[in-house]
Amino acid sequence: MHTHEHHHHTHEVSPGLLAGRAFKIGITLNLLFVIAEVIGGLKYNSMALLTDAGHNLSDVGSLVLSLLAFILARKKATQVFTYGYKKTTVLAALTNAVILLLAVGIMAYESLRRLSNPEFVEGSVVAWIAGAGILVNGISAMLFFRDKERDLNVKSAYLHLAADALVSLGVVIGGIVIAYTGWNWVDSVLGLIIAFVILVGTWQLLVESFKLSVDAVPKGVKVEEIRDIILKNTDITDVNHIHIWPLSTTENALTVHIKIDERLSFSEKMLVIKKLRHTLQHHNVHHSTIELESGELKQENGNC
Repeated sequence: MHTHEHHHHTHEVSPGLLAGRAFKIGITLNLLFVIAEVIGGLKYNSMALLTDAGHNLSDVGSLVLSLLAFILARKKATQVFTYGYKKTTVLAALTNAVILLLAVGIMAYESLRRLSNPEFVEGSVVAWIAGAGILVNGISAMLFFRDKERDLNVKSAYLHLAADALVSLGVVIGGIVIAYTGWNWVDSVLGLIIAFVILVGTWQLLVESFKLSVDAVPKGVKVEEIRDIILKNTDITDVNHIHIWPLSTTENALTVHIKIDERLSFSEKMLVIKKLRHTLQHHNVHHSTIELESGELKQENGNC
């Protein structure tokens, strides 16, 4: 016998509403900045601005992807997608991590190329336009700061925007130095340093999102701790076949077999299961399927 319920919390609503609004604001601000960088890059013949504009445009695409994932995650389940589209948030986080790593690779390649063959840069103009980028990306990143540790998808957006602000800062510094010294190679050195910093911050995001995409136990949840929590109920005598996986970047699911004291009546056993499900909700397990074992059934399942 087993029971299965779906539970929805304000924990889920917060990212869907607040972060959804943040994505829309971030997309608008960054798209306007991309247009400004393209105009400035073409007018002042600045590859630095045009390259950064391409990078920022890829980030706009990532934000759009994340927003789409949030919208899909709130869609109701269907006969085909019985858990709805919650997993799209995991796929979006993984895609964003890959996109950011690709962008870092392009930046590093371009910086190395320019280091061996420095190109003239209109330092003062580049610095002013990049300064606007710090403001735009900084404001956008702060919109996601609150929920960045609660949702991997929000964290990926935050890292994208924070990285862009860092890139803009590097471009400002490089522009000022170049304007006063004429050292065009400074731009390339700063590009390599920034690329390394972004790589370090993005790698963990890539690892976490990949684990979620292959249904590994989510970060912050430990199987042994869940087992101990279940066994704290003295009416539960044994626990087997625990499986925990992510439904989305904010919700986790669990299946488990438990054995309850045979002296309890059927209704009393159902009450134990109900209380257990409620307890698990407070330990980051939002959807639980609990199968009740008898002594004979446990012996048979032991060979599964």
